[in-house]
Amino acid sequence: MNKIIQTDPDQVEDVGPLYAARKNVYPQSVFGTFRRIKWGLMAFCLGVYYLLPFVRWNRGLGAPDQAVLIDLPNSRFYFFFIELWPQEVYYFTGLLIIAALTLFLMNSVGGRIWCGYLCPQTVWTDLFYAVERLIEGDRRERMRKAASADPLKLGRVFEIVLKHSIWLLIAWWTGGAWVLYFTDAPTLVKKLVTFQAPAIAYIWIAILTATTYLLAGFMREQVCVYMCPWPRIQAALTDEWALNVTYRYDRGEKRMSVKKANELRALGLPAGDCVDCYQCVAACPTGIDIRNGPQIDCIQCGLCIDACDNVMKKIGGPTRLIGYDNDINIQRRMAGEPPIYRIVRPRTIIYTALIALVGGIMLYALLTRSLLDINVLHDRNPVAVKLSDGSIRNAYTVRLLNKRGFDRVVTIDVDGPQDAVLHVVGDDSITPDRPMVVLGRDGTTELRVLVTAPSEKNTEKSIPTKFRITDIGLGEVASAIDNFVSP
Repeated sequence: MNKIIQTDPDQVEDVGPLYAARKNVYPQSVFGTFRRIKWGLMAFCLGVYYLLPFVRWNRGLGAPDQAVLIDLPNSRFYFFFIELWPQEVYYFTGLLIIAALTLFLMNSVGGRIWCGYLCPQTVWTDLFYAVERLIEGDRRERMRKAASADPLKLGRVFEIVLKHSIWLLIAWWTGGAWVLYFTDAPTLVKKLVTFQAPAIAYIWIAILTATTYLLAGFMREQVCVYMCPWPRIQAALTDEWALNVTYRYDRGEKRMSVKKANELRALGLPAGDCVDCYQCVAACPTGIDIRNGPQIDCIQCGLCIDACDNVMKKIGGPTRLIGYDNDINIQRRMAGEPPIYRIVRPRTIIYTALIALVGGIMLYALLTRSLLDINVLHDRNPVAVKLSDGSIRNAYTVRLLNKRGFDRVVTIDVDGPQDAVLHVVGDDSITPDRPMVVLGRDGTTELRVLVTAPSEKNTEKSIPTKFRITDIGLGEVASAIDNFVSP
């Protein structure tokens, strides 16, 4: 029998809130190898994103000349010399597979290097931080201003208004650049400036402006820690050989001042290289202490490496007290063995092979794909008609696709029923005996086709029938199969 325990509410211990309040992070600017890499990648990524819609590519008369264009009204995707149709959505599937495998490969080599260098959240947050430092100063100055007893001084208000104005301008252009990928960029810019653009363009710009402003300006590291699923996924995909940003505790411990360390070394006693300066913490964009070991908050950006290296250079110590390493090598150094770096191992080989395989299949499919296609749809009501002379007639809707940038003339043939006669309804046919049809450039042509055959020579209930079109100039052939049925 269960015993009911009465609890005195006055004796219940108050454990506080279930969730800790966010602590503002004020990353300090650093200079070094990894900071230069991040600046270079930021400039490249932002340059590509903002300027790519204005790059031109000549596809011939009447075709869009924007190098990268998602043409939703005409159901086309243009990427320089590549043009994809809705029927070729499998290319996007292949790209997604390659992107996932590349992410897995990057994780197996260098941990969350995608998060630290190439993730859009990281790139735009870095840009917003740069604006903030330019206007409000570095870490100490920003912290002092945030803790000021009189935060509404005229100069401070001016700084805040200026900072947020620039943030909004960046966010607005980020949203504006995105919509430029869906229509001709120069034309849309002109319409946006003159307020003649479609309402949907302004709506999407407003949505993307708000999300960029909020995520990069306010939520920042919270997106990486709480909203993004990749930290949880990559933790399950990584292994012991992956190189992560690591504090080399074999060198750093025990932590002590430079003076104390020098005294101990003079006596022949061991001393750690870490001087407990907290510069690695100050430089971290998520505000963690890398010396506490691997943490889900760490985005592997390497800024703590630069901060620590700068301190080591000032005190005359060896650099890379923090570096891209793993615990295996730390244990080997502690045992007096040389470190081992296994970039090439079964995991990375498999990922690389899969990327090459999927990429090779996609490249082969792209190079060998037909730019002429045919789709056939049999009439269902009625499926067949018996004419007065005893012959059988089936009707079909035939759709012809010309994916080239010029008009083409094709012939239409049918194989299957004996002595079958094919007739194209309307004025599309040039010759009545063997229909020849002009296909417009980069488009579809829908035809009404009648196939008539004598019943005495076609006694089967259903006969597989092949519709074949042939480009009389290029010799390119495409076919589709349906059935010729008897009533």
